[in-house]
Amino acid sequence: MKVELYHASKYGNGAQAAEEFRKLMTTRGHSVEVHNIDEAKPKEIPQADLYVFGSPTRLGKPIGGMRHFLKKVELPSGTKYAIFATYLGAKPDNKTGKMPTTDELANWQRSIPIMNEILTSKGMVKVAEMPLFVVEMKGPLEEGWQKKVEDFVAEILSSSKLH
Repeated sequence: MKVELYHASKYGNGAQAAEEFRKLMTTRGHSVEVHNIDEAKPKEIPQADLYVFGSPTRLGKPIGGMRHFLKKVELPSGTKYAIFATYLGAKPDNKTGKMPTTDELANWQRSIPIMNEILTSKGMVKVAEMPLFVVEMKGPLEEGWQKKVEDFVAEILSSSKLH
């Protein structure tokens, strides 16, 4: 399978996840090209069997550069994709000590739903998605993140949507 992965990575966490994804897929015999969106043109994406998009989250949404990139991508209806996003892990409020509610977390973790909305509106078909969490704003990724990437790869490879 030929995979094109496009990511945005402000502090290197998304790039780290993208590289782990590439490593795991290539050891299973698949071809993966990794690109930072700052160095890619959304209207000049090479043909592939699967496209993977990854973005950090800023103010609850994918960063602006990724939203603009996805909106400009021109791929045929039915094209398969997978997505991942990095989020700041939940922490107790500094003043009250209370953990955020499920609704509050959902408000600050909208990157994947927003990216899905953009891509499905183009007729693209989602194969898998993966939230990753960072310990602090600049990272590092949470403990066990490699297992999440491994599970993401397994979900992609077992997806009946790819066959």
